[in-house]
Amino acid sequence: MRSAPEEDPEFQIAPMIDILLVLLVFFMSISTTDALQSNKEVNLPVAKDAKPPDKGAGNQVVLNVTWQPVSGSSNIEVDSAILSPADLVPMLRNRLVAVPQTRVLVRADRNVRYEYLRQILKSVGDSGVSNITFSVVDKEVPK
Repeated sequence: MRSAPEEDPEFQIAPMIDILLVLLVFFMSISTTDALQSNKEVNLPVAKDAKPPDKGAGNQVVLNVTWQPVSGSSNIEVDSAILSPADLVPMLRNRLVAVPQTRVLVRADRNVRYEYLRQILKSVGDSGVSNITFSVVDKEVPK
């Protein structure tokens, strides 16, 4: 006796849409976190022999140091707040108390004056943070 032909299985699209939406939300949240920490106005210096960043950089404070060519001054931006070098000390001490492995990532514009960067580094040192890194690019980015 011949068996009845099997019906083609139906393709379930609802579970696939659910999985895609979860992945979309996940990748959007990751990219948003990185985008909030970087500032497109910062023109990073070039260092051809720089090391790639560490992957374990979850406990870091990103300092975006911008350069205002019109006024010839610099600003420090941390989490969308503008701070002075003196304001960094209490803010970094609080973060260091909460997470002892905190490190500071300095994203300074290539035109920022050395004296201003020295003030920032002194403030970071006074706060007790000992792990400081600088963000650079490995080649010139055309404008």
